[in-house]
This record gives sequence, C-alpha cells and structure tokens, in this order.
Amino acid sequence: MLKPNDRIAILLHDGLTSSRGKTGLSLLRYSQIPIVAVIDETCPGQSLSQLTGIPREVPIVASVQEALAHRPTVLSIGIAPSGGALPEPWRQEIKQAIAAGLSIVNGLHTSLNDDPELSGLLRDGQWLWDVRREPQGLTVGSGKARSLPCTRVLTVGTDMSVGKMSASLELNRATQERGLTSQFIATGQTGLMLGHDGVPLDAVRVDFAAGAIEQLMMRYGYDYEVLYVEGQGSLMNPASTATLPLLRGSQPTHLVLVHRAGQTHIQSFPHVQIPPLPKVIQVYETVAAAGGSFASAKVVAIALNTHHLPEEEAQQAIEQTQLETGLPCTDVIRFGAEPLLKAILSA
Repeated sequence: MLKPNDRIAILLHDGLTSSRGKTGLSLLRYSQIPIVAVIDETCPGQSLSQLTGIPREVPIVASVQEALAHRPTVLSIGIAPSGGALPEPWRQEIKQAIAAGLSIVNGLHTSLNDDPELSGLLRDGQWLWDVRREPQGLTVGSGKARSLPCTRVLTVGTDMSVGKMSASLELNRATQERGLTSQFIATGQTGLMLGHDGVPLDAVRVDFAAGAIEQLMMRYGYDYEVLYVEGQGSLMNPASTATLPLLRGSQPTHLVLVHRAGQTHIQSFPHVQIPPLPKVIQVYETVAAAGGSFASAKVVAIALNTHHLPEEEAQQAIEQTQLETGLPCTDVIRFGAEPLLKAILSA
C-alpha cells in the first residue's frame, strides 16, 4: 500500500509519552518513508526528540487540520487503545483526513473498510488499509519449521509492550551489518506498517495461529541464514494468547528474553507478579521444548528496556541482570545489539 514517495502524518493523541503510542513511536524510530507531522493534542509545538529520545525532528501539531499544512498523503493511526477499538473522536478525525484526500493506514481491530460512511468518502487513488486482517489460505501448524537449516530467533517477554519488536529489528540490522543474510518476520500491525512481511497474529483465529507463523518460516527459512521472529505478548500475562503459537509455529533455535528494567508485576494486572528472571527463563525453555516433543531452545541473552532510567542507572541494571541470569544483556536501543548477536551466533 505505502510507497516510498508517500508523506505520513501519524495520529498519536496522548501517545508520545504513554505506552499506548508504541505503534507510532516505532514508526518514528524505524520508518524509511518520510513522516511530516505527528498529531498529539497533549504536546503541540514541543520537540519530538526531547520528548521521546528518538533522533528525528518532526513537527508536533494538535489536529488533523493543522497536519494538512505539512502536505501529508497518508494518515497512519499510531495509537493502540485497549481492545483495539476506534474511539468516536478519532473516527471524526479520520473522516476529516479522508475528505482532505489522504489515504489511511489502520492498525486497530476496528475495520475502516466496513464503515460505509468512511469508505464512501474515498476518491480515485485513495485507499483504506486495515492491517489487522486474517490472510487467506491458512492451515494448522505441524511443527515442520524445526527441519529448516536456518537459525530461528524468537523474542519472548516478561510482559506485553516491553520492546520485543525493537529487539528483533535491532538484531536483524546488526546481523545484516555483519554480512549475514537475515529476515525480520512481523507478527503485529506495527511491523507490517513498516513494510515487513508477516502476519497480524492477533487477527488470526487461534486454530490457525501456529500455522500462520509456520508458513512464514517455510517461505524464508531456506533463503536466509537467520530469521528473527517478532515476539508478542507474554506467558506471564493473563490476557496474552500469542506467545504459544509463536513458539510452536517458529520452532525457534534461540530465544531472547525482553524485560523492562525494574518491572516486578504485569503492567495491566498489578496483582500478577513477574517471577525472577531465572524462573522466567526456565518457564520459556520448558514450554518451548514441551518435555521433548520439540527441540530445545535456550534463552541465550537478555534485551533490557531501560528507556525510563538515566544512563548510569541503566548500566547498573544491565550489570545486575547479567549477574542474576549469567547471560549477556544490553539495551539494544541505547547501546546496540552486538552483545546479544554475539551470544546468538556463538550458542
């Protein structure tokens, strides 16, 4: 859908400084397509780089109407509200954008193409891309990805929204810089919106979830040396259902555990405790192997999210995590993915 000459405005109300803006923040960090405006009514006129730490200067405006002055061609919805539904005020802004001639990238569960009022506003050359659509031709999983000759790395987490996609993207980039062939497999709307091949796993019926991942592994597993599978959810989060089909469909050879430094409980369910990291590692390795039904996959490194910490405290947290787990650890955004990549290639 998106073309290199498109100009993106990101709808990101209250998302620049909150966890629900992770889609838009990832677009700002990784998108190769020009981003000309960010729409966030809570902080118009402020510096994007100072607010987020992302080294990209894009004007922040309060409304779609103000964003039009920067001549966007596409409006991307960069917010992920609980449940993925479309709030009515955002619908009105999307309607305004379509009427102004913009196409829409929609990563929410709400389908815009099924809204006759919105789809009826489209003119020649405009489109609505509902990213969370189940692909055609899916089957159940069979475990056959274990036969692939490539290295298969799955990021797993202690919670949702801790940085699994970023860790996978940074590892993929570091691998290619080493001169190896690697492929990032997107499993959520953000990775797909960035232009990577994959599947919106939370839009796939549970019976076909492992099979959907398996299809992707078989598509790329003979042509690349390393496949990085974007993790989703967490076995520790009671609302998460995506991690198990990712383990079964990808048949990983290596696991990278992603954790937010200092987090002790599930963010959305504070009554649910996150076990000590060695216990978390034991759980993931046990479930991955299923008692021997599948090949073992070891957690070989820790990607620690230290975004909320000053640099000195971040370094201390990394050192403490290495002592606690006996595994290489770093923050891939702050300090690069090389220590984790070295652990993967030497394991």
